[in-house]
Order: sequence, then structure tokens, then C-alpha cells
Amino acid sequence: MKNNRNIVTVMITIALILLVSCDNSTDEISAKSNNQSSTNSTTQNADGDVANKDVADTDENTTEKASGSTENNEQNNQEDISSGTSANVNDGQSNSSNSDNENKKKEYLQKLNKMEESDRYSEAGTTITELEEQEAERYKNWDEELNEIYGVLKEQLPAEQMDKLREEQRSWVKHRDEAAKEASLKYKGGTTESLEYVATQASLTRERCYTLVAKYMK
Repeated sequence: MKNNRNIVTVMITIALILLVSCDNSTDEISAKSNNQSSTNSTTQNADGDVANKDVADTDENTTEKASGSTENNEQNNQEDISSGTSANVNDGQSNSSNSDNENKKKEYLQKLNKMEESDRYSEAGTTITELEEQEAERYKNWDEELNEIYGVLKEQLPAEQMDKLREEQRSWVKHRDEAAKEASLKYKGGTTESLEYVATQASLTRERCYTLVAKYMK
């Protein structure tokens, strides 16, 4: 009887030991599972933070690029506008200059026509002396106009073309005086010799004025 009681006691003790061991194993497994879950959660959070940081950096770079692109576009547009404005200004100045030259040429032609008309309808003198004085005055007026036109051409013509015109003008002056002398010799010794000389000078100078304006003035 006593032996049976001892056997029962041993069996109960073994059962208690087994139950305690199972509880400990269950706690260890639960603890490991919780630790693993915590570790995974931490890793996911870290990965999420890195991913968010990468996205933020990407957005910032995209914004900077977009801003830089906008600034470059604005600068290019300003340069294009500036270039277009400069071109328009230059074109406007060129057109204005051409228009001024055309107006000047027209102005001088009208002036020459008025001078010629005035000569044609002026009252002629009744004596040789009066006629000679009138022709001398006419020559003076046309010669002054010729010098004025010549001065305008100095400003308009290129240096090379002006040099050629200067030589041409010297030759023309020589031709004018020789032609006047030849015309006056027809009346050599007469009262109209000097009158013919100055009248020829005046007429040739008038023609030269028209030639310079029509041929050279721009």
C-alpha cells in the first residue's frame, strides 16, 4: 500500500515537471515571435524612412530642375526679345536714314526747279551792263548752290567714291572755264564778250547742280 502511494507521488511530480517545461517553451516561443515581429517592424519603418527620403530628394531635384529650366527659358526669351528689339531698332534706323536721304534728294530737286523758274521769269535788263550784272548774279547763286550740294555729298558718299567725285569735279571746273572762254571768243573785242563768258559759266553750273543731285545724291 505504501509502495502504491510512492508511485502515485512520483507520477504526479513528473507530470508537474512536464507541465512547467511546456509553459516555459511556450513563453520562449512567444517571446521569440514578438522579438522577430518587433525587428521586422523596425526594419520596415527604417526602409520606409529611407524610401520617403529618396522620394523627397527626387521631388526636390525635380523642383530645382524645373526652376532652373524656367529661369533658363525666361532668360532665353529675354535674350530673344532683346535681340529682336535690337534688330527692329537697327532696321528702323536704316529705313529712317534711307527715307531722310530720299527726302533730301527730292528737296534739292525742287529747290533747283524753283531757281531755274526764277531765272526764266526774271525781268531782263535793258543794257549790256544790266544784263551782265544779272548773269553774274545768276552764276553766283548757282555756284553757291553747287557748293552746298557738294557738301551734302561729302557726308553721304563713301570715302572712295568721294575721292573719285572730287577728281571729277576738278575736271569739270576746268571744262566749265574753257567752255566759257570758247563761247566768249565768238564776240572777242565786242561788248558782249564778258557777258557771254559769265552767262556760259552760270548755265553750265546750273546743269552741274542737277547732275550731282540726280546722279550722286542718295
